[in-house]
Amino acid sequence: MVATMNTSESAAKNRLPLWLKLAYTAFMAVLVPVYLINYGPTNFLYFCDVALLVTLVAVWRENALLASMAAVGILLPQFFWCLDFAANAVGFKLSGMTDYMFDPTRSLFLRGLSLFHGWLPFLLVFLVARLGYDRRAIALWSLVGAALILTCFFLMPGPGAKLANPHAPVNINYVRGLGETAAQTWMPEWAWLALMLIGMPLLIFTPTHFALRKFCPRAC
Repeated sequence: MVATMNTSESAAKNRLPLWLKLAYTAFMAVLVPVYLINYGPTNFLYFCDVALLVTLVAVWRENALLASMAAVGILLPQFFWCLDFAANAVGFKLSGMTDYMFDPTRSLFLRGLSLFHGWLPFLLVFLVARLGYDRRAIALWSLVGAALILTCFFLMPGPGAKLANPHAPVNINYVRGLGETAAQTWMPEWAWLALMLIGMPLLIFTPTHFALRKFCPRAC
């Protein structure tokens, strides 16, 4: 009886395969130093890069809340990234957010690492399906998202900024528009900031929250 209980407890604590943890860690061990060298530390202020780091902890700790936060935050934006990348690949300009993937001044290896945008959403769906969806995720990621947006708007370089490192990110998280060369001109910049702070939770995080709540098991 005791042996059976111990086996069940061990299985409950090991819901993710070891190979997945090791493979993800190996990928991150390559990506992090390469990104630091080529893009600099501010690149890790992007929602998607924060989600990458959060997912690393979630995978090893098998933490449903962390996996849920990353999923709520980036599933829809990464889907749009994939659409923009596909459009760019066939010569159609959608938003310009994936133009860097076709920049010949960046090595194929560096651009290849950024293909995580295509597979990370599927990994997060798998993690939430396996670990369960924690409904606190939307509130916590909304706070994280607001902090990142405000930091990038007030402290990080805007589109068109000339930096010593030409590959260092500007307009991080698109806080001044969707392009890297010029700010949006549709509305005052304060209105765009307000739209980001309100629209991201309302139009991106909330629909993802309801979808995950409906189709994934609830985290214990």
